[in-house]
Amino acid sequence: MLTEYTTPGASVEVRDDESIYSLLTERIKRTGEDTVIAERKTAPGQWTKVTTGEFHKNVLSAAKGLIAFGIGKGDAVTLFSTTRYEWGVLDFALAAIGAVNVPIYDTDSAAQAERILNDSNVKLAIADDRERFDRLDSVIGRCPSLKHILMLDANAMGALEGLGVTVSDEELDERIASVRADDLATIVYTSGSTGAPKGAELSHRNFVSITRAGSLALHEMILEDHPRLLLFLPLAHCFARFIQYASIASDDGVVGYLPDTKTLLPDVRSFEPTYLLGVPRVFEKVYNAASRKAGMGWKGRLFLKAAESARDWSRMQQAGEKPTMKQTAEHLSYEASVYHTVRGALGPRIRYVACGGAPLDASLAHFFNGIGLPMIQGYGMTETAAPFAATRVTDNVIGTVGQPAPGSSVRISDDGELQVKGPNVFMGYHNLPEKTAEVFTEDGWLRTGDLASIDDEGRITITGRKKDIIITAGGKNVSPIPMEQEIAKCPIVEHAVVVGDNRPFIGALVTLDPEGLAAWLPSVGLSADTPLDRVAATAAVHDEIQKYVDKANATVSRAESVRKFVVLDAQFTQENKCLTPSLKVVRPAVNRVFADVIDRQLYAGKR
Repeated sequence: MLTEYTTPGASVEVRDDESIYSLLTERIKRTGEDTVIAERKTAPGQWTKVTTGEFHKNVLSAAKGLIAFGIGKGDAVTLFSTTRYEWGVLDFALAAIGAVNVPIYDTDSAAQAERILNDSNVKLAIADDRERFDRLDSVIGRCPSLKHILMLDANAMGALEGLGVTVSDEELDERIASVRADDLATIVYTSGSTGAPKGAELSHRNFVSITRAGSLALHEMILEDHPRLLLFLPLAHCFARFIQYASIASDDGVVGYLPDTKTLLPDVRSFEPTYLLGVPRVFEKVYNAASRKAGMGWKGRLFLKAAESARDWSRMQQAGEKPTMKQTAEHLSYEASVYHTVRGALGPRIRYVACGGAPLDASLAHFFNGIGLPMIQGYGMTETAAPFAATRVTDNVIGTVGQPAPGSSVRISDDGELQVKGPNVFMGYHNLPEKTAEVFTEDGWLRTGDLASIDDEGRITITGRKKDIIITAGGKNVSPIPMEQEIAKCPIVEHAVVVGDNRPFIGALVTLDPEGLAAWLPSVGLSADTPLDRVAATAAVHDEIQKYVDKANATVSRAESVRKFVVLDAQFTQENKCLTPSLKVVRPAVNRVFADVIDRQLYAGKR
């Protein structure tokens, strides 16, 4: 195994006078103003096309309006909104005039928003609807720098356009020309899964470099054959920002903005994407929905056999093995009866799915790969403008997160930590020089906090987090993530969190998946609307979960195995701080919120 690797080829070029806005203007230079760049959902199943010229006109109108509002270069502006077309327009408008985009997750509370607004001295905030507007309005008195709040649903874009008529083209051009690649473009607050959120300062160069490098590495998905992206992840997350830029920077890519996921699968089918970007939970839900639709009878048994066959097919592909005639015939049979239907749920044009943001179970990746949908896996952090590494379409080794972006480097420290270096590594934490110093090594590498290995081809395998290692009272070091992934394969399980730090044995807290339960409960003689507290105490539920705990335990030593688990009658949510806005489990919060359950039910009388 290697300890250091740099992806061959020079880093992508970013001129000093370029910005995020340049990604849009360069596309116009290459393809003109008539190409379709975006689509807006205007009604169920209906999408309105937006050309590059129309998008650019909207950007310039918003930019002029922001200038008229008194937004100067370097001033902070917050977007507090779901993913929607106006978010994209305003993002490029802010970049064009050198303002700093400080996004807030649409699920953040008023208190969380207040902290961000004050930490970054936000001057103007733009919310999407009345509910989020009111959240901001409730704290404006405690935010000295915040002067105005606009609301998209109350025609904020029209207001900006109207104000902007007082700003000349010459003044706008002067502002655009003043923006440099190394200027601060955005402050993105980390999700807080490993501590208090910190504001990561990212430059225009950070985003432009990773956009171009990512497009080179994944050109088959992002650039070729009329790519179409349906974007529903929150744009407050760097992962979504990156893929928005990559789509807009391509020659004929189209991005569709989806404000909510209440009707995700029908929206996917009507938009007809060629690739989808999601976190693991999205693809788990797609798989579980297909399983539930098949039901519990012969169709259900057929689906389970087809799913296992797909995984076997993928594993053979990965190993370079040639299938037998029988295996080929079986695969073709399942293609006609199962695989075609599952792919069809994601639209008739779908070619790739891409996953990041959290660890993905390998068996799920093998399933999608086996049904003809390569699962591209990536790795990155807010501090690297999202992606840093990704599997390639032509080198998609499941279980790894691929190689670094072109021109970027990775290494493994003496204690097993993955460290990275490249043009997309952030400038530092806002107002936190000590935290910034802590996260960089003396020779300038970024400490990721993740444990990893690198194979001879530079492919990275993430094995855990330094801070997630559990040390039992007996001194055994346990990495909880593989165990949690195995238990979470149970269709009725939403999350599993392994505990046991300084305890006599390893235990687990398990939450139940409402959708999976609704389909499963009738099979054990219970109504789908049985109260959660009764379900959590039901022996059949425990027996079902125990099967998956046993499978997890079979992969580790007895000292690492889950000896006892508790089924919670509550969920991990953003409200109780157990989930981040990007749906990562916050382990310290789980330990804190459910401390009494851990003490009384898992370890009562045990020392």
